Amino acid sequence: MNKILKEKISESVSSVLPITIIVLLLSVTITPMPVGTMVLFLTGAALLIVGMALFSLGTDVSMTPMGEGIGAQLPRTKNLFIVILITLIIGVLITIAEPDLQVLAGQVPSIPNNVLIWTVAVGVGLFFVLAMLRTLFKIRLSLLLIVFYAVVFILSAFVPNEFVSVAFDSGGVTTGPVTVPFIMALGVGLASIRGDSGAQEDSFGLVALCSIGPVLAVLLLGIFYPTNGAGYTAVTVPDVEDTRQAAHTFVVELPAYIHEVLSALVPIILFCAVFQLIFRRFHAMQLRKIGVGFVYTFTGLSLFLTGVNVGFMPVGHYLGQQLALSGHAWVLAPLGMLIGYFLVTAEPAVHVLNRQVESITNGGISQRAMMLSLSIGVACSVGMAMLRVLTGISIYYILIPGYLAALTLTFFVPKIFTGIAFDSGGVASGPMTTTFLLPFAMGACEALGGNVMTDAFGIVAMVAMTPLLTIQVLGLIYKKKQNSEDVSDVSAEDEDSIIVLEGAEHE
Repeated sequence: MNKILKEKISESVSSVLPITIIVLLLSVTITPMPVGTMVLFLTGAALLIVGMALFSLGTDVSMTPMGEGIGAQLPRTKNLFIVILITLIIGVLITIAEPDLQVLAGQVPSIPNNVLIWTVAVGVGLFFVLAMLRTLFKIRLSLLLIVFYAVVFILSAFVPNEFVSVAFDSGGVTTGPVTVPFIMALGVGLASIRGDSGAQEDSFGLVALCSIGPVLAVLLLGIFYPTNGAGYTAVTVPDVEDTRQAAHTFVVELPAYIHEVLSALVPIILFCAVFQLIFRRFHAMQLRKIGVGFVYTFTGLSLFLTGVNVGFMPVGHYLGQQLALSGHAWVLAPLGMLIGYFLVTAEPAVHVLNRQVESITNGGISQRAMMLSLSIGVACSVGMAMLRVLTGISIYYILIPGYLAALTLTFFVPKIFTGIAFDSGGVASGPMTTTFLLPFAMGACEALGGNVMTDAFGIVAMVAMTPLLTIQVLGLIYKKKQNSEDVSDVSAEDEDSIIVLEGAEHE
């Protein structure tokens, strides 16, 4: 276990170090930063490294085996109503548990937190049921994606503009570090029951469909819920002068995030306990291992959330604001791309997805290729988001062509890449996006005098969109490579046949 933990810490350091170096370079060049704020950031980075390592280890030994076990057990109950009910409950519980959603809900004060959270949770729960039925009944993923994204864009025409960006952002934040490991593992478990040739492809796509549910739910909320328009809560930078005050800030905030993580994980643990009592799926040794894994998950996620919320969120807002006021606002786009390229590597759920993809494809799609594709996609999306902040162009001009291109590609790439691509969109937009990139865009937008609700919000949605394109392009490259290898094999066989025939004729 110690060896694995060291590997996880090394992985976390390589993920967090690039963005830390970028912020340090900015602080001594373009945007000088108060010492207290820098201490908050560096402490937050240290907590991120330790928290991400413990969380990653915890999900490997608890959330993943539990999700796979439940996924494999569900179809064996033979009662479709019970399967649907259990799936709906799981979808609602893990969404309420998602810390990213708590962050987004806290930034939209015009809708009470509980109203927004339960709306999103029910949306995820219903689409989780749909995703499960798709896996069991072998329904083509691309068909469902085309139908429901068409409904999303049609419905958005009837919603106030302030709600559109929030709705699309909600689709990204619901698929974060708590949700993704559980849903993906459950998908693998469901597919394992089928055992046919298409089961591997259909093990992906659950996250993709679960990302659509909250978008539809929040759009409906924007139509029917009485408000005076969506507002937002401004990010405040703590007034910290020395290391003692910085330490005090973290100590004061830590209990709140411990409580948040406890309230997130306890319902999942209780559900798993009830599931075990009914189905007796796991033996004693597995249960002890899963229990230890949940402790790692709890500790890691508590430290991670404290680090990003206390250390990264105010620094993101400060950097965006200072860059916009520096007289060189144009630098927001290239710098945003650079930050986005490296920031996605610090998303905990990204590493879970990449390992799952490499495992399912037996190394055919490497973790390195996945990470490069995701980094390029997120870099492009943050660059476009900064252009929106600078120009105020509508999010529709980016999302509609982007999704049309992504949905068109589904007809040309191998089926497994459609599921992986649309899953990766939700995975890429995790807590680092909501606690660093969103405040970064909000700080820049406020400084430039723009409309934060229409110009800054939506960055999560754009981060969730671009991987759909880059991962499917990876799929086209993979398909072309496979075809060329097949041609080479055939050519080699033909050459062997010719040699044999020539030898026979000579005899």
